[in-house]
Parts: sequence; structure tokens; C-alpha cells
Amino acid sequence: MNICVFLSAADLDDRYTRPAREFAKLIGKGGHTLVWGGSDVGLMKVVADGVQEAGGRLLGVSVEFLAAKARPGTDEMVIARDLAERKRLLLEKADAVVIMVGGTGTLDEATEILELKKHGHTDKPVVLLNTAGFYDGLKEQFRRMEDEGFLPRPLTDLVFFAEEPVGAMAYLEESRGIA
Repeated sequence: MNICVFLSAADLDDRYTRPAREFAKLIGKGGHTLVWGGSDVGLMKVVADGVQEAGGRLLGVSVEFLAAKARPGTDEMVIARDLAERKRLLLEKADAVVIMVGGTGTLDEATEILELKKHGHTDKPVVLLNTAGFYDGLKEQFRRMEDEGFLPRPLTDLVFFAEEPVGAMAYLEESRGIA
């Protein structure tokens, strides 16, 4: 399975890096491919290192203005013209999506896949990995959107909230008929 992971390129503390490393090992040990922003810094590097060390493949999609930070030694690296093309390519190459901790770029990527799903333009499983309660507020906002009629589909049809990496992977594998 090609698993797209949206996440931060920032250097973060252990409460975020430890679960990210754990999920990366699950990707690699499962024989899956990481599809990610291609960066070799911060949390993106942590995940890519973990996947590679556990025997998984790396498929990076960087963007021209960040190409200098692209990870060397990947199985495949694509350089997109701009962020919109990068998002399109990441989603195109993915069988499933996991949203990890991140900033505005991660939130942009997350809402794009959820919007596509909401309108029936994709049926890929999407997991929001709520590490250390990072997305508690967003989860509450999504529930309010659902409760007040802003979502035409049930929230559970759009995204699965996982508190731990093992739950995220179990959901993905079950959704894709692997488990």
C-alpha cells in the first residue's frame, strides 16, 4: 500500500517524534511505501528514516522551492512546480492518507483530502493520528460541523481518528483489505 503521510518538517520534541517513528516502522515492516513531501528535515526525516530502516520504500514529492531540502537516496523523488501540483501528486500516488502533527501546510493538505472525500471524488481511507491530543480541537470542530449540518456525509465516512500508530495502521490495512 502507498501510504501518504502529511506532517511537519519542523524539529519537534519526543512526544511527537516517538509515535511518528513507531508509525514509520509499521509502514516499513508491513512492506508499504511512504508517500510524503520528500523533505530530509524535521519530522519528515524522522518518518522517512524509520520507514527505510524497517525495509519500506520511499516515494517523495518535493516542490521546486524546497528541492534543496529533498531527501537523497529515495526509491523515487518527484519535484513539483508548486504546492498545488505537489498536493495533487501526493494524493494521486497514495492508496491511503495519514495526517500527523503539523502546521498550516499539513492542515491545508488535510482539508483538501477531506473536501475531496466529502464530495465523493475519492474513497481513500483517511486517518487523523491525534498524537498527544494535538488534534483534539480540530476533532471537536469537525464534530460541530457535523452536528450543525455543514457536512453532507457522516464524519466517520470522511476520517478515522486514531490515538496511537498501531490503531492507525490497523484501520488502513482493514480498509484496504490487507488485514
